[in-house]
Parts: sequence; C-alpha cells; structure tokens
Amino acid sequence: MYGSIEIRGARENNLKNVCVDIPKRKITVFTGVSGSGKSSLVFDTIAAESQRLINETYPAFVQQFMPHYGQPDADSLANISAAIIVDQQRLGGNSRSTVATATDTAQMLRVVFSRAANPALGSPGFYSYNDPRGMCAECEGIGQVAAMDMSAVVDEGKSLKQGALLAKGFEVDGWWSSIYFGSGLFDTDKPIRDFTADERSMLFDLDDGRKVKVGKINLTYQGVIPRLKRSLGDKDPEKLQPHMRAEYERIFTRKVCSSCNGTRLNAEALESRLSGKNIAELSAMQVSDLAAFIRALDAPNVKPMLDALAARLDNLVTIGLGYLSLDRESSTLSGGESQRVKMVRHLGSGLTDMLYVFDEPSVGLHPHDVGRLAGLMEQLRDKGNTVLVVEHKPDMIAIADHIVDMGPLAGSKGGEVVFEGNFEGLLASGTLTGNHMRKHQPIKTDGRKPKGNIAIENASLNNLKNLSVQIPTGVLTVVTGVAGSGKSSLIQGCLPRAHPDTVIIDQNLARGSRRSNTATYTGVLDSVRKAFAKENGVEASLFSANSKGACPDCNGLGVIYTDLAHLDPMATTCETCEGKRFTDEVLTYTLRGRTISDVYDFAIADALDFFTEPAVVKILKGLDDVGLGYLTLGQPLSTLSGGERQRLKLAAELGRKGQTYVLDEPTTGLHMNDVDTLIGLFDRLVDNGSTVIVIEHNLDVISRADWTIDLGPGAGHEGGAVVFEGAPADLARAEKSLTGQHLAAHQT
Repeated sequence: MYGSIEIRGARENNLKNVCVDIPKRKITVFTGVSGSGKSSLVFDTIAAESQRLINETYPAFVQQFMPHYGQPDADSLANISAAIIVDQQRLGGNSRSTVATATDTAQMLRVVFSRAANPALGSPGFYSYNDPRGMCAECEGIGQVAAMDMSAVVDEGKSLKQGALLAKGFEVDGWWSSIYFGSGLFDTDKPIRDFTADERSMLFDLDDGRKVKVGKINLTYQGVIPRLKRSLGDKDPEKLQPHMRAEYERIFTRKVCSSCNGTRLNAEALESRLSGKNIAELSAMQVSDLAAFIRALDAPNVKPMLDALAARLDNLVTIGLGYLSLDRESSTLSGGESQRVKMVRHLGSGLTDMLYVFDEPSVGLHPHDVGRLAGLMEQLRDKGNTVLVVEHKPDMIAIADHIVDMGPLAGSKGGEVVFEGNFEGLLASGTLTGNHMRKHQPIKTDGRKPKGNIAIENASLNNLKNLSVQIPTGVLTVVTGVAGSGKSSLIQGCLPRAHPDTVIIDQNLARGSRRSNTATYTGVLDSVRKAFAKENGVEASLFSANSKGACPDCNGLGVIYTDLAHLDPMATTCETCEGKRFTDEVLTYTLRGRTISDVYDFAIADALDFFTEPAVVKILKGLDDVGLGYLTLGQPLSTLSGGERQRLKLAAELGRKGQTYVLDEPTTGLHMNDVDTLIGLFDRLVDNGSTVIVIEHNLDVISRADWTIDLGPGAGHEGGAVVFEGAPADLARAEKSLTGQHLAAHQT
C-alpha cells in the first residue's frame, strides 16, 4: 500500500548480492546469528545511504564540514526515507550532560520554575547550572571541586633540591622550581617535613603577586597549590590532553562542592521552590516519583508545559527507566540505557514517514519490560513511520510485521537472506532462528553442589536495603531482576569490596588508540609476524603496521582521518596503500599464499582454518569458542559492541582455573544459538573449578543456573531487596517473582 524500500545487489562487508524489499510504515525485524550480516544490511547499507542522500541536499560549502558517507556497495537502493538512527553508542558527554539534558526535560522543568515557582526568578536561565546566572560560582555548575592529594604533590622526606616536588613541571631543573630556589623564602636544603608552619604556607599557599628575581628576570611567585589549581585543577579534565589528564588524575580527586552541596546551582536558584521543592530536589527524584509529583501540581498558567513534561517522564517509565533521576550523568548510563534515553526524544515527535533504525533496543531489559518496549515501537509505526529493528529476543521478533532472517551462519558463511516473511513463517522456516524460537533450554533440575559460600553482609550501596546474601562457590549463579533493581550494585559494587580477588569481566576495554583492534588486543599478531618473518627470512618488524613496514602516508592505519572540529572525524581509505596498511615491498612477502594485509581481513573462523602455528591457533580457538568467530582480526576495538568486548575478555580466561568470575549481561548481542554456546562455556569454567556469577535477564541462561538470586520487586527505591534465592526450578514456582512468572511461561 505504501511501497517498499528496495535493495538490489547489496555487497557491504559479507553481504552476498542481497536483494530484498522492506515494507514501509511497518515494523521489520532483522535477525540471525552474530556476524550474519544484519548490521551490514541495516546500518552500513540502508541507514548509510539515507544519511548520504540527506547530506547531498546541502550546498557543497556546507558538505565539506559534515561527515562523509561513501555510497554503499550495492547495485541500487530505492524509496529510502530520512533515517533516524537510535543505536547503543553511549551518550558520553562531559559532567554537564545528564538524563535531563539528553531528554530535553531540563529545559521544560526550568520553564515551569521560571513561570510558577516562588519566588520566581524570571528567565529559565536562572535555574540552569550551565548558565552563569544560575550556576554555583564555586564549582561553576559541575557540583564537584578538585581536591588535591598532597602525597602525589610532595615527598615530605626530601628537600626542594632533592626533588621534593613531584608534579610535572616542578622538576629540580624545571621552570617553577627555579622560582622557589630564587625566592629566598625558605631553606631549599631542608626536608619539607622540617618546614615551619610559615615556611609551609609560603611554599604551598602564597599567592600575593610578589615578584621574584631569577637570573636577570623578574617573575611572579605563586605557591605550589594555587599554581597546580590554575594549570590543572580549574580545567575540565575531559578536555585535557591525554598526558595532562593522566597528571590530573594522579594529583586530583573530585569531592562534592561544599557551597552548593553538589546541586550545581547558586543560592538564589535553590531558594525558589515549587510546591515546597526546589529544582535540584526535583531533579534528584526518581523519575517515576517525579512524574507523579508533576501531575499533582496545580499551576494553570503552565499546564500545557506540565502535561508535556509529565508525558516525557511517563515515556521514561514506560521504557523501563523510571528508576533513573534527571540529574544522573549521561556518561554513567549503559549502552542499552543510552539507547532508550535517545528513544524518548523521538516518541513525542510530530514527524511522520521517517525511517527509525534501532540496534537491539531490548538490551538490558527484563522480560517484564520488553513488552512495554514493543508497545513503543508500535506507537512509532502507527504514526506512519517505518521501523527497522536488529534484534535477537523472541518477544521483540514476535511484534514484527515483516522479518528478515540473515545467515545461514556468520562471517564468510553468512551474508544471505535465509528467510523473509511473517512470524508464523519464521517458526516453520527451519532456519537457526526459526528452530530456536520453538525450543528453549530446559530448567536444570540436577544442579551442582556448592563447595562453600561467599558472604556479602549488610549491603546498602545505592538502592540496596541492607542486604545480606550467601553466594555459593563452585557453581553457576545467575543474579536477575528488573532493570534498576540493584543487581549491579550488589554484584559489581559490593562483591569486589568484600572479596577483592573477584575477576570482573565487564563490557569496558582499556582506552586504546585508533590502532587498537582484535589482533593487537589479543596479542595474536606477535606470533603471526614471527611466522611471516620465518617464512620469508626477513625481520618481524616489517609486518607491523606500527613499524618499518607501515604505509608512510597513513602510518599503517589504512585510512586517513580528517578532523572536523566538533563533528566526528572523517575517515577515507588511504590512496597510497588502498587500505592495505603496508608498503608494496611488504606485500610481496607471503605465508602460504597470503599477505599480512590479508590476515587483517581474515574473520577469526577463517583464520582458524588457515593458521597451523600452535600459538596462533590457541588464541583463535578461544575467540571462536566465545562466539566471536565472525570478527575480523583487523576490526577496530571502537566498533565492537559491549557484549563483544566482554566476550573478548572472556576468551582470555578460558584456560584459567579456580577463579571467581562476574559477568554483566554477557548475552548482549547474541543470537539464541550463540547463547547456547555461551552456556556451555560457563559450564566449562565451573567444571574447571571456578565460580561463575552472571548478571542476566536471558531466560535460557537462568534456566541452566545452579543457583539464582532475584532482586526487586521493582526498580529504584522499589527494589533493592532479595525476592528469591534458590534453584531455578523453584524460581519458576515463585509467584511473587516477576522473573519466576516469565521463567514459568518460557517453558510452555
């Protein structure tokens, strides 16, 4: 009726001349095993072409300042609408970016206060911590101030001439030390611990503008503390250069501003109240409570704004984020929370006939909340929009008007449409997805016997209500509960404090450069380079993209990055090496007919078939075992999802024994078939003598646990209690547990 998005001959990444018609103004779900080509089709082909076409509508002068999107590799793409991409990339931002600013509720609340509070201050800017009229002058609207760790600044046992000052720039032969030596204010040969109170004050605190003669130059004297505060402490650490940020983090810690008590606002803004509460108190409330407060306000002059604000807050509750507060910094949100916060902004939009693209929106959601999320997707569709969803969860697949199943497997063995049709057709299709939709992991009835217990006593972090639990050792324990119930607070917050030997395998990797990729992170390239060097009788450094063999124009990156100021950098393929990273000479050397550039393009599963070197095979086998066989060795770490990063860490742990492991939602991004593989890995770790504790919502994982701990009953202050402890079979019979109800239904 409304036509279709027509894709012909799509070949991005592993796609094999895919031809498909996607109905407009419908919900289409794309599924298939990890690495089957879903994202290549949805994001790298359809969404990328939409963004490219939109950018081409701007004048050439404007285009040069915008990110560049190359034309996707396809024969033709037709009938594509303007796309809004709602992905799992974390919101990030600096310390001024919060849930309120990300959802536009901050401005709504400020408008309400400017018109209805008592005493009213006038403009909304007077209630903003980003506006000089409203911000706390002491912390400049950040809510925290820098506190100096003096042990990182001075060695009390040394004299100035012995190098007592430890901060960068204060070395004995440095500029600032020469001022202290020439000041004549104290004995530079005396240990700092022997300084009098006056001498200490002059060294550390004096800042009266006096001049000191160093050689023939008159310089302004400044004590160590004010000097460091002005050079580092008054800066936004997130804007410092990496070497300066490292020095900042070594010397300074952040503490709550004593002037505003962390509210970020000045006294005038805090004295202005609405029904007895100031704007900071409302921002600190749980969103579900704030929504009720806003609806109860009697302020006819701002009723339309109150209604709009209440609707926006209700959407946050509906989407499973009612436990957040508006003053929560956006950088602390998970990928799933970030995506749902972005989604809230679009739910109230008046735009129609748009193309909404979602990347696993159900990540981090308890089964109880998935149904409400599905309803929001249907709202977007019913407003006349086309909704494309990359998803693995059966409850989300079931709402689709149209389903595209990719496969049959991952990487080079995927890239094809194996099924296209409705939900009933998928169930009968015989594909991996169709088969797994009709079967579930049975609830374990013969759980392992624990070897002991790990005790957590009187836990009260965040919303935890003085919890005490015993976590059995030597078994697989799954900790579950609705989003915001306290799972992460208990296991990632309290457990390591009580038991520091716990190994946390989370979804974060250490910051790496643009050169960081799967191969460099795992260390497999060291053995690969040695194999190439031995085969060709040359030095191994030739086969390093960071050393002698690197293309001189792109320095071994394969791409050239162009800085676009406040926009994302633009990456273009290096014309010299054509993206191969190495010089022509290096590419003449081969190993069993393949160049080192070919190795970067290998999927892990293909590399496993190619390499025979034991050291290489061992690492590749671990990566394949955790379901990452579809990743390429040269894939940048920055492109990996949270679940992929976590499994990359997990691969390194497979050979170890006797550890206590904690994993946070390891099924993120996994197809149902890959979840079965992951459960097998958990069993392998436990059988090797380790204790595995998994924070998870996936009902198949819960079914195969030896022990379960269910937190709740709700989120935020409505959670933080233990609803159930015991075997999964007993959990399925626990009528008061939301998880138990869904687990019982999952088996039918």
